Amino acid sequence: MDLEIIQEDGAASGQTVTLDPTVFDIEPNDHVIWLDVKRIQANQRQGTHKTKERSDVRGSRRKLYRQKGTGNARAGDAKSPIRRTGGRAHGPRPRSYSQKVNKKTSRLARRSALSYKAQNDALHVIEDFSMDVPSTGELRSLLGLHSLSDAKVLIVTTDVEKEIYLSARNLSKVNVREVASLSTIDVLNADAVLLQEGALDYLTDLLSVAPQTA
Repeated sequence: MDLEIIQEDGAASGQTVTLDPTVFDIEPNDHVIWLDVKRIQANQRQGTHKTKERSDVRGSRRKLYRQKGTGNARAGDAKSPIRRTGGRAHGPRPRSYSQKVNKKTSRLARRSALSYKAQNDALHVIEDFSMDVPSTGELRSLLGLHSLSDAKVLIVTTDVEKEIYLSARNLSKVNVREVASLSTIDVLNADAVLLQEGALDYLTDLLSVAPQTA
């Protein structure tokens, strides 16, 4: 699959790039995508939830009244979970929700997500560009030149571009990622993916699969 490289001003550069079919033209694996998305979302959970159990609440541990002969239900101390002043029974405790998948699985998930975008003509390659100072208006104009003003756009940069990132902070539909930190969720959440040339080369080197020899 060949894509035309576009310039920063939206004009055609006259050059094309051939997408690696092992990265951008595979049969997407939905199950692997689900595994990687589940891993990413689980690792984003803080796991700091905590409720006070009977050992954490304040109160006497004395038995409130005798076991028999009062006509009331049996009860222990004021910390018992069945009382309003007691602690919670079996409440949540701090824990880690982190999950792991194999590197090959994670890379296959990214290849599958990128292949979906390529099949839907939602993948664009732009010449490497940078901004001297942060400017939301300039970035908005750049997206307008590429007919992406109303779309959820993922801009994938070759290196960390602080000015581009700061320019996109006030644009709710624009996400900027440096290619080394690109995840499956980033690709899936975008209507269009705008790849800098260097970012495309990086992804190709990272995710390409060498042909097997007999």
